[in-house]
Amino acid sequence: MTMVVARPLPARRGNQRGALVAVAHTRLMMGMLLFAAAVALVIGRLALLAAFGGAEARATVATLAARSDIVDRNGHPLARTIDAWTIAVHPRQIMGDKSELAGRLAALMPDRGDQTWFHAQLTKDVAFTYLQRRAAPALVEQVNALGEPALVFARETQRLYPQSTMAAHALGFLSADGHGMSGMERVLDAQLLDPKARGVPVQLSLDTRVQAAMESELGRAMGAYQAKAASGLVLDVHTGELLAMVSLPVFNPNRVGMAGTEQLRNVNTQSVYELGSALKPIAIAAAIDYGVVTSMSRRFNAAQPLKVGRFTIKDDHAQNRWLNIPETLIHSSNIATARIADEIGAARMQAWFRKLGFDKKPEIELIEKGRTLWPTFWARTTTMTTAYGHGMAVTPLHLANAYATLVNGGIARPATLLKKPAGPVPGTRVMSEATSARLRQLLRLIVLEGTGRKAEAPGYRVGGKTGTAEVATGGGYAKNANVSTFAAAFPMDAPRFVVIAMMDSPKRVEANQFQTTAAYTAAPVVSRVISRTGAILGVLPDERREVDLADLRPMIWRAPGEVGAHGE
Repeated sequence: MTMVVARPLPARRGNQRGALVAVAHTRLMMGMLLFAAAVALVIGRLALLAAFGGAEARATVATLAARSDIVDRNGHPLARTIDAWTIAVHPRQIMGDKSELAGRLAALMPDRGDQTWFHAQLTKDVAFTYLQRRAAPALVEQVNALGEPALVFARETQRLYPQSTMAAHALGFLSADGHGMSGMERVLDAQLLDPKARGVPVQLSLDTRVQAAMESELGRAMGAYQAKAASGLVLDVHTGELLAMVSLPVFNPNRVGMAGTEQLRNVNTQSVYELGSALKPIAIAAAIDYGVVTSMSRRFNAAQPLKVGRFTIKDDHAQNRWLNIPETLIHSSNIATARIADEIGAARMQAWFRKLGFDKKPEIELIEKGRTLWPTFWARTTTMTTAYGHGMAVTPLHLANAYATLVNGGIARPATLLKKPAGPVPGTRVMSEATSARLRQLLRLIVLEGTGRKAEAPGYRVGGKTGTAEVATGGGYAKNANVSTFAAAFPMDAPRFVVIAMMDSPKRVEANQFQTTAAYTAAPVVSRVISRTGAILGVLPDERREVDLADLRPMIWRAPGEVGAHGE
């Protein structure tokens, strides 16, 4: 007999259904636990970034935050510390694909680098590195939207130069970690970072109004004459304070990474030149002070070129006659100046130039200073040629200091970019007051009667001297390139300021009447700068005042019908 066993089908279906529910519940719980773990991991990593990465960023930011401002002599800002954004990354903690992230960052910051550059930053074996400093808020928002937790953003301080390129070489710039790399930022680094002086701006001697005028006029002339470089200075003859220091080409300290070597060079203090005839008044002052010349009427033979050994000294605008002292400077005679220097002698001429600091770097706070080219052996010809600005190379600042000494009563003072407190500034006597007074007359006469006519600024009684020298090259001179300089002071009846304008290799163009001499290039710049800034500097134009030239004017010989003297 066959037995039939009944199967509990309903019960089995119930058990299967329960098992399925249990498995699903287990899987759901595991998924939730994994998700919670992932969230915890992200939160933990963010906490680490906040705890440790932020500390590194804050340490760097603190270095910049403590830096004091720099202002001009009237309190106008030249360098300030302001808030900005920085974008950085912790390479070891990147969660996403580094190649993909590098591409997306490069698209957002193409001026910073390409994908290869960003990938190199993201794969560095370091805890922290910057991707962008001084970032705009909009860029920060775009980078943040990438969603990579290893990217960090922080507010930091930024050094801002609100006048852009103005006085860039005097101010200098900072390194990435907030320390001065050049200019007064470098000189004053410790003072600007001193916590005790925090919030107290450092006041420079510069006047932004005078600086702007010099930059404008010199830059316009440099462009018009297609010069290689140019420099301009305005110096207080009684304190040594620089009211303006202009070096061209210039750079923007806000974007210093875009500047090249030539832009960063301070022509006024680093570049040395043979400054030509601008040195002749200095040699004449030596002759007067040493007693070699006791009368302005004494004449020197300039009737023909002067031969010394294998060398021949010539005049560019030969008068072919004997010249007295005023005529020597008015006609800028190399021959007569060389004869005067020959009587001074090598020992005294060297001593004179040393008194004026021509044998060493210029005296100023800046670290960026060029070494002068001082003759190793003073032959007879060396003594003669240095007297008219050849065979010895100095900076434009050397020349400015020397002219201040010539006209201020004979006292040499170091130049400074720091504002001096009111009151007398000590110095070293180089020449007698009588010698200085005579030089004031002679310099004024050069502008009225000689090569400096284009430097005249009506009412300001300008005195000065042109200097045109061939550019020195390796082993010789460039016949078609000049260094053209005009050194001036005003007002010559009571000198207050020296103004220097120099151009390196101006071209012969219509703007300078196809002349590259200082009379046609540098002198007009000086005239315009004085006309624009004289009143600002407290010198009001006055046509009624003049330097007493009664004893010198009769000494100037003129051919019949000649209006005035000429020459370079």
